[in-house]
Amino acid sequence: MTKKDDKTQPAEELVKVNKWDGSAVKHALDDAVKTCLLGDRPHLKEQFGLVNTRLVLCALAVGVAIMAHAWDFTHPFPQSKPVLLFSVLAYFALMGVLTLHTSLREKGTFVVAVQKDAGSKISRTWEASSDMKKFDDKYMLTLCVRDGRGQREQTSTKSCAAFIDTNGIILENLVANEVNRLYNSLAADKKDK
Repeated sequence: MTKKDDKTQPAEELVKVNKWDGSAVKHALDDAVKTCLLGDRPHLKEQFGLVNTRLVLCALAVGVAIMAHAWDFTHPFPQSKPVLLFSVLAYFALMGVLTLHTSLREKGTFVVAVQKDAGSKISRTWEASSDMKKFDDKYMLTLCVRDGRGQREQTSTKSCAAFIDTNGIILENLVANEVNRLYNSLAADKKDK
């Protein structure tokens, strides 16, 4: 029997990032947090409501632009003036709503998960958001939980160098330790109340 017949498990893929690109570092750390939060906790199910809302707003804006283009194609400019005016105003309004949604509601949230306990009607919503300024090395991770008793959150601010080695590889075990610390702190907080 040869070695080809042996089935081995593929090794975990290491995530390497250009450590001097702040945006790439932030997104890689966000992905690692999301993997840790959802991968280690099977009772959490990801919810896509924020992303779907953004997608619907963008689709409506594109639909308005396509309608304006099609109407102008079939009815040249002097006739299409009212439709073009409506389309421009509707597109502007939709982009305003999209901007408000992303800046006021999303606020850097990259994962939303729902936890429903067996035998309980109360569900908990977990949100993870992050922030990293353009020329700063501080990665601020915020984990928030909402349930029937209100909203609680824990924040961690550390240098991104605490999660990346000198070669630019994300150290997922260190990210997992930080996420677990925040999660356990919020979970213990809800048990105390």
